[in-house]
Amino acid sequence: MDLSQIKLVVSDMDGTLLNSNHEVSNLFLEQFEALKQNNIMFVAASGRPYYSIVDKLSAIKNDIIVVAENGGLVINKDEQLLSTPINRANLYALEKIIDANSHIHPVFCTKSKGYFKSNSYGNISLLSEYYPIFKVIDSVDEIDEDIMKVAIFHSEDSEKHIYPLVKQFESDFLIKISGKNWLDISDTLANKGHALKLLQDTFNISEKETMVFGDYNNDLEMLKLAEYSFAMENAHDSVKQTANYSTKSNDNFGVEYIIDKLLKTRV
Repeated sequence: MDLSQIKLVVSDMDGTLLNSNHEVSNLFLEQFEALKQNNIMFVAASGRPYYSIVDKLSAIKNDIIVVAENGGLVINKDEQLLSTPINRANLYALEKIIDANSHIHPVFCTKSKGYFKSNSYGNISLLSEYYPIFKVIDSVDEIDEDIMKVAIFHSEDSEKHIYPLVKQFESDFLIKISGKNWLDISDTLANKGHALKLLQDTFNISEKETMVFGDYNNDLEMLKLAEYSFAMENAHDSVKQTANYSTKSNDNFGVEYIIDKLLKTRV
């Protein structure tokens, strides 16, 4: 494994760069300074909204590229490079299915905030960990911004309890099981791979010069665009089958372990 040519490091957030308490390590923040000194770009690529990602990475937010909403939004410092909102044509049919199933809890995600349904009131403290800026609504008609993504939460298992309800919309939207409890619905082009390809083309970086870390199905497209793709030890089986390499779990500093190997090639 020759990491000496890496110019771009891309990491998912939850289950990957963040530990189980949704925290970034001080070790990574130290490593980031070394990456910057070696002219290695860092991209945080997450299903989280932009404002949540920069809150988690506030210490370095001015020096990173953010891929938010599973690739629906790409921001480099203050420059928006990509925005791929949902076409609302089939959104009302989707909302009807969601409203008929009280055990699932949607977040309608815009660039500025998350919109929670009023019947999810008992779960707002949990949802706000991921969407700290939010408004409670009764209908999507109350949202006058572009909707980048619909994130849906189930307390037990998103693959088992949400996906069967929404798979009928796969011809209209991109539907991704993005975590044990989450399923994301977005525009068909709004994926992390599409966002990463834009960045590779923009900065003239090849797949051989790209390192990617991921743990769940919303990471698959971007893992396929890097020769040095790493599945976390805690990753979904589909991620382990897709990635070219593996690393330790997010709670055992799996991203930092590989970045350390990368930085040692620059000494």
